[in-house]
Amino acid sequence: MPPIPYRPPAGGERITRREGTLIVPDHPIIPFIEGDGTGPDIWRASVRVLDAAVAQAYGGRRRIAWMEVLAGEKAFREMGTWLPDETVEAFRSYLVGIKGPLTTPVGEGFRSLNVELRKVLDLYVCLRPVRYFRGVPSPVREPYKIDVVIFRENTEDIYAGIEFEEGTPEMERFRNLLRENFPADYAKIRFPASAGMGLKPISREGSERLIRAAIVYALGHKRRSITLVHKGNIMKFTEGAFRNWGYALAEREFRERTYTWAEWNRTKESRGEAVANAEQAAALAQGRLLIKDAIADVTFQQLLTRPDEFDVIAAANLNGDYLSDAVAAQVGGIGIAPGGNINYETGHAVFEATHGTAPKYANLDQVNPGSLILSGQMMLRYLGWDEAADLVIAGMERAIAARTVTYDFARLMRGAHEVKCSQFGDEIIRHMTGAKKAAAPPRAPARRAARAATPKTTRSKSVRPKKRTRR
Repeated sequence: MPPIPYRPPAGGERITRREGTLIVPDHPIIPFIEGDGTGPDIWRASVRVLDAAVAQAYGGRRRIAWMEVLAGEKAFREMGTWLPDETVEAFRSYLVGIKGPLTTPVGEGFRSLNVELRKVLDLYVCLRPVRYFRGVPSPVREPYKIDVVIFRENTEDIYAGIEFEEGTPEMERFRNLLRENFPADYAKIRFPASAGMGLKPISREGSERLIRAAIVYALGHKRRSITLVHKGNIMKFTEGAFRNWGYALAEREFRERTYTWAEWNRTKESRGEAVANAEQAAALAQGRLLIKDAIADVTFQQLLTRPDEFDVIAAANLNGDYLSDAVAAQVGGIGIAPGGNINYETGHAVFEATHGTAPKYANLDQVNPGSLILSGQMMLRYLGWDEAADLVIAGMERAIAARTVTYDFARLMRGAHEVKCSQFGDEIIRHMTGAKKAAAPPRAPARRAARAATPKTTRSKSVRPKKRTRR
């Protein structure tokens, strides 16, 4: 392993992996990037919350040995590069890390530092759990119904997109290639002489490893269903293939623990709809995980109108991108939305704030640190430190319920007491101090939990039967 120039903190130990399992010492070394713009503000608040949760949960027996590594503007100032090789090697060597928001260099370097880090570490899952905290202002009537976990593919689709700019020699060569070799497809282009064009790869391997991770997660967390989101009614060999590969994977590798809509369709065609409905109901009554699919635009609509019908979502890159941000907007915005980028095969994971750098608010101690704090909570769970993660959730819930919030929430909440970024961190710590191990947050109010006891399917305008069993 190549040497890492960053000095490891005294007393810290490296996280390792053995037979597919993370081996986490009591004092793990965690690389962190504080981020650009508002990054230092939210990092200072977040690290205090995470350290306090770990200290309280384990009575000082465990602690994180933080190790700063550089990327973005700070790296460019001190090392002359936006993403030093040493930083990448630190995340690769120590397996688990966390980062604040990073600036994307304009006119040079990478498309995005965040994307580049995911790419070089092959962090193929972008994990975005979205849930509601009571009291958070929301633009929808029933935000408490939202409890969805999105698995967004992180390395393919538009993230690996190839583009040809209109009017360039490259575009002319590509246009000639299409015209000469794929004349029927070329004829579909309305204005070929003035078009820019792009390609987006979606592979079987990339799709399967994402969907496999989603199924393992759903089974391990006792979720009810996975929805494969796609635009396969139009793009049949990329988006549609994503759906088909997902169904095939579930039936091949998880046959005894899942039931798919592909199975429902086969039974309906051979034995009738009533038999298919009974077969599905029996499978779900046995606790099997329902694997279904929905067209992307319908999913967007139904996440707004009946979000409690979605549990875990698996999607290619672009669909997962806008869906995760749209759902986050219903529960307070991306300022409080956590995220993690994970390779479940190697164990590598980088957790991050999901919002931008907001440079006009830099060093004002003003913005909401919730996204990074909750991403840190995800990191604690990834380490297996659920007790500390539960305390973070408890502190966040109680601070918001007490209406002691940063300006973004305070301006929308009646009777709120506006606090600074650092003070919000203090409030979270104060509300979790002395608390017993917090119960896991409810996945839904009582009326949703009661409905969840009965199997249900979601209607979509894809190749789904027109009649569905309803509960």
